Amino acid sequence: MTHTLHLTVRHPHPGLAVATIVGDVDTRTAPTLRSGALEIIQQGHPCLVLDLAQVGFCDSAGLSAIIGIWHAAQEAGGSLSLAAVPDRLMRMLSMTGVDSFLPVHATAHDVTDSPPASVQR
Repeated sequence: MTHTLHLTVRHPHPGLAVATIVGDVDTRTAPTLRSGALEIIQQGHPCLVLDLAQVGFCDSAGLSAIIGIWHAAQEAGGSLSLAAVPDRLMRMLSMTGVDSFLPVHATAHDVTDSPPASVQR
């Protein structure tokens, strides 16, 4: 497990941001994920995609951070989608029912090729 987390952000469409997460999302790094994502939303990108292809591990603190980000995106009139979700996190999403309201895509390109309706203006 690493104790650092890096976010790289790109903006493929107005109002839409894709944050690529690199590292493990756990009790030490979940606050970094949460604050970084909230900053992106507050900067005028309420529709957010978290690209998790480079996440090796995610625990319940990470899941809690993701749910908090989803709430913030909803409150801002946007949305949160997850892309390239690791198997262990996918099992947590399924067991907790979070996958019933949080869209999951195979890749970030699946989302950016056809952005959410709230982004298409």
